[in-house]
Amino acid sequence: MNRIAIVTGGCRGIGLAVSRRLTADGFQVVCGGRRSEEAVADALAEIGKEGLKPVYIQCDVSQQSEREHLVNEVVSRFGRIDLLVNNAGVAPKERTDILSMSEESWDYVVDTNTKSNMFMTQLVAKVMVSQSITGRKRGTIVNISSCSAEVSSPNRAQYCVSKAGISMLTKVYADALAPYGIFVNEVRPGVIKTDMTKTVNDKYDKLIADGVFPIARWGTPEDVAAAVSVFAGDDLLYTTGSFIDVDGGFHIRRL
Repeated sequence: MNRIAIVTGGCRGIGLAVSRRLTADGFQVVCGGRRSEEAVADALAEIGKEGLKPVYIQCDVSQQSEREHLVNEVVSRFGRIDLLVNNAGVAPKERTDILSMSEESWDYVVDTNTKSNMFMTQLVAKVMVSQSITGRKRGTIVNISSCSAEVSSPNRAQYCVSKAGISMLTKVYADALAPYGIFVNEVRPGVIKTDMTKTVNDKYDKLIADGVFPIARWGTPEDVAAAVSVFAGDDLLYTTGSFIDVDGGFHIRRL
């Protein structure tokens, strides 16, 4: 029986790479995303080359009714959820100093990145605790946060706070769900080459050239997907509430 995985934001950037990797790992992947199915047809075809044809459900995870629709639809079709990858996220529409940040910008980022993570996980966890164990676990949840959970950027403070919140949610849910055989962990990408970072290419190119990152290159979505694959498998059975930095060593404090 194929394991069932939900990947939010699963048809572009990091989410697309995660969907491809999990499909190659043998999961039946369900991708959630804001765009229409027609708009993501090429991405879905790319994912399907790796194994089972993916399922796409249009969903804005910042909206309660749409989160519920996504989860209910997956349970109706497949009867269970083995893996949730909370990947969907946004950056501020405009980078502004913390002293001039608007409440609208705060709400947009925190609602999408953190609030949706909290309540998407809650919905899926309720399904997982009631299902039987498949393989060696009852379920797995992987949160995609960021090195910004630890690194200050005063011109996008709402993003940093939203990712720090995801890190704490990882710990709290890991604590609460461990007795059920459900594992919750986190992947923290650093500077990854995606649409989200294309507006600051020059900035990060310079940081890489200046030796800020011990591994002197851009990260790729596939680098992040490889870490998700590790957590999604059955090998790390004494690890929960933890994280993997996928940041080229940027987290290392250096003199």
